[in-house]
Amino acid sequence: MKKVAFISVFNKEGVEKFAKGLVDLGWEIMSSSGTAKYLKDNGVSCTDLSSFVGEPILGHRVVSLSREFYAMLLARYDNEEDKKELEKLNLPFISLVCCDMYPLIEEIEKKDTTYEKVLEKTDIGGPTMLRAAAKGERIVVCDKNDREKVLKWLQDDEIDAKIFKRALAAKAEYIVSKYCMASAEYLSDGKYSGLIGEATSICKYGENAWQTPAMLFKTYTTDTLAMANKNFKRVAGEPMSYNNMADLDRLLQTITHIAGGFDLNTKKVPFIAVGVKHGNPCGAAIGEDSSEVLEKMLSGDLRAIFGGLIMTNFKIGEKEADTLLTFKMPEGKRRLLDGIFAPEFEENAIEKLKRKGDKCRFLANEALKNLSSNSLDKSFRFRYLRGGFLKQPNYTFVPNIKEATVEGDQNIIKQDQIIVDLILAWAIGCTSNSNTITIVKNGKLIGNGVGQQDRVGAAKLAISRADDAASVLEEKNIKADLVGAIAYSDSFFPFPDGPKVLIERGIKIIFTTSGSVNDKDVIESCKVEGATLIMFPDKVARGFAWH
Repeated sequence: MKKVAFISVFNKEGVEKFAKGLVDLGWEIMSSSGTAKYLKDNGVSCTDLSSFVGEPILGHRVVSLSREFYAMLLARYDNEEDKKELEKLNLPFISLVCCDMYPLIEEIEKKDTTYEKVLEKTDIGGPTMLRAAAKGERIVVCDKNDREKVLKWLQDDEIDAKIFKRALAAKAEYIVSKYCMASAEYLSDGKYSGLIGEATSICKYGENAWQTPAMLFKTYTTDTLAMANKNFKRVAGEPMSYNNMADLDRLLQTITHIAGGFDLNTKKVPFIAVGVKHGNPCGAAIGEDSSEVLEKMLSGDLRAIFGGLIMTNFKIGEKEADTLLTFKMPEGKRRLLDGIFAPEFEENAIEKLKRKGDKCRFLANEALKNLSSNSLDKSFRFRYLRGGFLKQPNYTFVPNIKEATVEGDQNIIKQDQIIVDLILAWAIGCTSNSNTITIVKNGKLIGNGVGQQDRVGAAKLAISRADDAASVLEEKNIKADLVGAIAYSDSFFPFPDGPKVLIERGIKIIFTTSGSVNDKDVIESCKVEGATLIMFPDKVARGFAWH
């Protein structure tokens, strides 16, 4: 039986190379009108599909949708009756289909798209063809990146044919399902939605050792900070665990919020270092010197950062490695970390920071070097619920401090260091588990009270963590110096008792929201104590996260 490949693509660039490769292997090429012309113009002999099914109709809207064409795709290779019927109809058996689809998803994502434009970019023949080829157990090529792989497989005598073709068929079904889901979501104005992804890595286990299997899936995105698209290159260390990946996602939220806040308010993004344990920042700092920034970040909580993960927007070289390893460590001891994520690493820095058994993961992504307000994740966030899922816009609010309502000293937000600390406290607090109170001083996190059921408890926890971190740092039982520090609350204070806890420890500047029925009492009680509230409406600026 002669080998026939059908090629019909929207994006024709480079497809002639694939077609020529097939011809060199003894294949005959069949194509639809537009692609047939392109192939012939580029020196590839091919048969036009119209010679079997007739000319395109309805202004080229119907080209391949005919029973004859689908007979060529669905006839069973090992069924004699199917073969005889094809012969009777004078139809060839198509063994390979190379097809892409109209760029529907790209059209939907355009800001100026219209319903009519989306309809015109909605492919019917392509998805139908791919699914028919998959069911017919043909060689299905729907991704241009698979063309070279298919040619090599054909050259190598089609080893493990069933497995190879099934993998290609599965990809085709996945591509079509993603395509159809985008159409359904658009046409329904969001009533129909879903998560469709491709597994890119398998974790040893999930959050706990008994939770297997666990996998990372990628979705359709061009985001250079997307984890699943392998933008983060593992340059050393063992593969990332499920918990590592969850922490990396949280680190990205915090560092991009810090960068976005500075980009909007100061037009300059400083060096940033963030350290997390279980997703919540236990250290964070900004500055102009990389080693100093790392020292400030580590000293935010020397105990908690042990075994934690760190992300920076600057290169980790030998100097930075020495800081991470030895700052405030006892003589002869070195700090152990689970992961370090940076734009790039010097080789000698990796050698210094490596752990026994490659337990420290080193991931590089150059996009971390150029963070700005455009780096915020703008994709929708999903959360599984029993029997369904929640979907919401991402965490994208960034405050313009100049637009805040100031209750108290009006000159507060004119001071550069105050602006720095307000931005840093907000960015950390709004990306931590709510309820949160975050305390920052001189460009450094000194206390993060997260995941509390009430604001008084969150304030007390933030102060307690600041005191504990100060005691560990100074190696003696002391209280943190909170005079001049900034506190951030991720929502309004329902009563004056929360601010009172902070004010009693010398914190006189509090970044919060308005919207409580008791706002007036809270504001007046703070003014009496000489404290200033920096406020945005709760409907605009509430910083709840990770419910």
